[in-house]
Amino acid sequence: MRHAILMALACLSLAGRPEPVSAQSGTPALPSRAPWPQVVPTPERIVLWPNGAPGTPAARRGEPEQAHDYWLKNVNEPSLTYYPADPRHNSGAAIIVIPGGGHRLLVWTTEGIDVAPRLNQMGVNVFVLKYRLAREEGSGYSIEGDAAADARRAIRHVRANAARYGIDPHRLGVMGFSAGGELVSLVADNPEPPRAWPLDSVDAQSARPDFQVQIFPGPLGIPGRAADTAPPAFIAAGSVDPCCALPALHLYEQLQGLRVPAELHLYAEADHAFNLGERSSLLSIVHWPDRLADWLADGGWLDGKGGPPQH
Repeated sequence: MRHAILMALACLSLAGRPEPVSAQSGTPALPSRAPWPQVVPTPERIVLWPNGAPGTPAARRGEPEQAHDYWLKNVNEPSLTYYPADPRHNSGAAIIVIPGGGHRLLVWTTEGIDVAPRLNQMGVNVFVLKYRLAREEGSGYSIEGDAAADARRAIRHVRANAARYGIDPHRLGVMGFSAGGELVSLVADNPEPPRAWPLDSVDAQSARPDFQVQIFPGPLGIPGRAADTAPPAFIAAGSVDPCCALPALHLYEQLQGLRVPAELHLYAEADHAFNLGERSSLLSIVHWPDRLADWLADGGWLDGKGGPPQH
């Protein structure tokens, strides 16, 4: 009898609650998705080569960057922008985020600084890379030489200063979108070319990341020429992406064949540049960062605790 009374009260409560209705169609609306809290710490800018990047003409070092809306270009002083995790749940892991943009510009917002709060929520410290652009008009830079050197220098810098940032130098990953994914492939799955500049103490660090995250990666650097020593990989792309579905699949097949731990997500009906899924109508795309969080946790990358930054 008590059970029947409780059921009746529940039905009355539901009956008195209006069903949400779409203003456009008059049909019941889907429940809205709660927004992610955007708690963004004050970022710190870190110049990677204080005395000038090797291969950058001295006359260009003082040129200002150009930025508009979502993009940024004319990078002649490669740098990192640092977003620390909240000290209350700092895992000690760190990820260097490498935006895409076809090596003509950097998609600085949705593939760069907007990624930081989402990763911070996972307890991950974030460094967003500004690298030199080889296909920008009048550039003179190369992808394999200059842009990849910027990515490797970023890894070395973070490792060399791990105590200062309160991170574990052995849980440092790289995450690239599109053209940024090509740089991830070059540093994670391919050998490093000889360095033709005077080396400093930062250059003594390893430039091999501990894990790689490839989001609709471009084809450059795939298949890898040193994939047998590649770090574990998380790979995601859209199944109808004419640029980057096959490179993602080919990289996974290569790593899987070499027994390198890898996880692949090819999302049905998804195209290129879905970023964090902010504007997608596909639930699988909206939630793909959750799959990354699962993978990071399953791999043990979030298990440790970071110490307080040292100044």
